[in-house]
Amino acid sequence: MNGRASCPATDRSAAAVRPHGSTAGSRPGVEHRASSIAGGTMAASGHKVVLVALAGNVAVAITKFVAAGITGSSAMLSEGVHSLVDCTNELLMLYGMRRSQRAPDEAHPFGHGRELYFWAFIVALLVFALGAGVSVYEGVHHLRHPEPMVRPSVNYLVLGASIVFEGWSWIVAIRQFRRDKGALGWFQAFRQSKDPTTFTVLFEDTAALAGLVVALVGVALAQLTGNPTYDGAASIVIGLILAVTAGLLARETKALLVGESAGRLVREDILRIAGADPDVRCANGVITQQFGPDTVVAALSADFHDHLDTPRIEQCIGRIETGVQAAHPEVVALFIKPQTAETWRRRISRLRDGVAVTRADAAPPPLH
Repeated sequence: MNGRASCPATDRSAAAVRPHGSTAGSRPGVEHRASSIAGGTMAASGHKVVLVALAGNVAVAITKFVAAGITGSSAMLSEGVHSLVDCTNELLMLYGMRRSQRAPDEAHPFGHGRELYFWAFIVALLVFALGAGVSVYEGVHHLRHPEPMVRPSVNYLVLGASIVFEGWSWIVAIRQFRRDKGALGWFQAFRQSKDPTTFTVLFEDTAALAGLVVALVGVALAQLTGNPTYDGAASIVIGLILAVTAGLLARETKALLVGESAGRLVREDILRIAGADPDVRCANGVITQQFGPDTVVAALSADFHDHLDTPRIEQCIGRIETGVQAAHPEVVALFIKPQTAETWRRRISRLRDGVAVTRADAAPPPLH
């Protein structure tokens, strides 16, 4: 909101896109520099979190499978499968991070950032299909065909070592997520995050620690009571934990993959910066699209003063671009369309109502 009396009250959540080839948004040097600055730090921190998680899960998986083979524990086998799935997930995340950093090309003018969202969604599916599915299957099988546990002390040693490994990875992930979330609450930060790497690892490690505690309880009850069905029940509970985790991850990564707007702060700052320019009568509204963790494309509708000629409007557009990209380097392209507030309201109303825009009132298509 720019606070000017001359700017009528209007819905600012979307805007028409400036036609291809217009002056606004045509500064590739600035856009590339902004993208590089924004991408480096976040990519490096996310890469570290995933590598730490991969190292911990490899060590844990080997230890669990050896223990499961010695003791015959169903819960331990489920935990081994869980860790193996986590290893695969970390490798897929690293692959997705590498692919998403490719330079823009003719087919992908805003880069390949959404490829990270795709692989994060695949990770969520693997957690559900392999992690949760195999764990529940093993648990049901063990309940139907219970077998006595041998050498339970090995299970305790392995579970203790696994908690140490997973705890190390979890601490690294939660520290990074705490730095990223700022003043936001934990769940709010998870819902608003545009970078799936850290919260995916954090959720996986949290589920892993919870599963280890359940496995420890199952092994202890099976040993104390002599009833091996507790071990199978623990495996089913582990599967349910993984299913819930996978559901949360799939929900958030699907939203990013399908396409979300940028955060509210980004949208508000674009309107504030544009509205504060003396040559802008009213910043009507803005539409944004998140193309990757560090890539945002925005389209702004602005009403310029009538006495301005083309060079003055171009200078104003340049100032707005510079201000927005200084405040939010992740905004790699800003398209600005000069139009009145009334035209803005009419076109947005038509788009939201699903009514075809007439030729005389035609607007360029919204970003996808």
